[in-house]
Amino acid sequence: QVPLVESGGGLVQSGGSLRLSCAASGRTFSRGAMGWFRQAPGKEREFVAAITTSDGRTYFTSHADSVKGRFTISRDNAKNTVYLQMNSLKPEDTALYYCALKTYYSNSNDIRVPGKYDYWGQGTQVTVVS
Repeated sequence: QVPLVESGGGLVQSGGSLRLSCAASGRTFSRGAMGWFRQAPGKEREFVAAITTSDGRTYFTSHADSVKGRFTISRDNAKNTVYLQMNSLKPEDTALYYCALKTYYSNSNDIRVPGKYDYWGQGTQVTVVS
């Protein structure tokens, strides 16, 4: 098991910012990837962003204009931590945000697929009010 602990969620007004953190304890995976997913009530869990642990390659949701230009993902390998900086938040960003770890990354084909991740955090709630 690799415990993943998210933090940084909260209640924010539309247009505000939050930075989510996800710390992985235990083993490090130098050839893996860490991702952020979110799930709003009544909706499926959806991919938000991911970053490879080896070279910091980033991926974002392919949903047009969903988070483009507003969210950034970064990592601190020394701390085994990944961050999701969320700016210009909108009410539609309201969801439970999950951090996930993919222990081995080989290509981008499944980086956006929840089932391809090996470990998950408990989630942190983000609520954006207008």
